[in-house]
Amino acid sequence: DKQKSALPEIMIPLVSTEAEIKIMKNLVIRVAGQVEKENKIKVNYLVGTMIELPRAAIKAKEIAKHAEFFSFGTNDLTQTTFGISRDDSGKFLNDYIDNKIFIIDPFVSIDDGVKDLVKIAVEKGKKQNNKIKLGICGEHGGDPESINFCSKIGLDYVSCSPYRVPIARLAAAQAELNNKD
Repeated sequence: DKQKSALPEIMIPLVSTEAEIKIMKNLVIRVAGQVEKENKIKVNYLVGTMIELPRAAIKAKEIAKHAEFFSFGTNDLTQTTFGISRDDSGKFLNDYIDNKIFIIDPFVSIDDGVKDLVKIAVEKGKKQNNKIKLGICGEHGGDPESINFCSKIGLDYVSCSPYRVPIARLAAAQAELNNKD
């Protein structure tokens, strides 16, 4: 039997306040401690949060006190920033694009306003914890323009659905080459 090491990442979703992540992280630590004691093992793990609410992005410095990583849920962050549901937006998004309200569907490529929120959270999160791991998850993680943005602001990873992985890998490699200082 070959043992492989794993580093679980426990992600607390929909956090908007420091108190929420503090309470939930303490719960994770308590439960992990019980599991370690019962199984007589030591488990290394990270606790972080999904940044998917505008308030979480704005209050990222406080949230980062208790998070070892931020995963930007850009699909939900787009929904909560615009106050529109991705499920319902198909009924009117084409009209918005036709009338130049949106240049591109904000669920396909990260919108400038959402980018600003991500930048704010990255800056504040790194100011609090310069070792914080940062990335995005969701369909934007497979969009070349969004990947280029993530590279420029120093995110560590992108994730997306499996069928978008080949495009994402190529775009990430190109972004890294283009964004080298």
